[in-house]
Amino acid sequence: VVMYADLVGSTKMSMVLPVERMAKIIKAFSHELSSVVESYNGFVLKYVGDAVIAFFPSGFNKYLSCDTAFQCAKSMINVIENGINPILEKDKDNYPKLAVKIAIDEGENLVIQFGYDKSAPIDLIGYPMNVAAEIEESLTAPNKISVGNNVYKLLHPTILSEFEEIQIKETEWKYIDLETNSLYKVYTTK
Repeated sequence: VVMYADLVGSTKMSMVLPVERMAKIIKAFSHELSSVVESYNGFVLKYVGDAVIAFFPSGFNKYLSCDTAFQCAKSMINVIENGINPILEKDKDNYPKLAVKIAIDEGENLVIQFGYDKSAPIDLIGYPMNVAAEIEESLTAPNKISVGNNVYKLLHPTILSEFEEIQIKETEWKYIDLETNSLYKVYTTK
């Protein structure tokens, strides 16, 4: 289960904030979200600019991994809204209010290592990585969680009521459900 958590509006912030203040925001964002991932027994794969990319190995229970990733995402939003933002609001430097967009997808990924020595970085590659990145970038609103159909169909029934299907036009979305060969469905929190 792959998760992309991206800071909303960081490009605009980087245009108006001094570099030191922008660095402070990204460091706080990355640190707090990484702590949340670890508290849910997930792993931070990497940081890409202002995004935290994490994964939750499914082992023998994909259902549990999907539910855990969703609960982690909810906690991330809570940390931003009720942890980081209240602190930033009190700061005399007038920091902007932060928001996060989170996308989750599930499927087979491959672990690869760049380079040949033991310290070379590792990464995940696979269709779910690409889909999750595109869901976050194209379809997810601030402080919302979007999941691909592979995750949605594995979530606990009590969680499903928190989502609604995103109506996507074929001209806006190129990803195909590998099982049905039709447009891949995406759901977002209400």
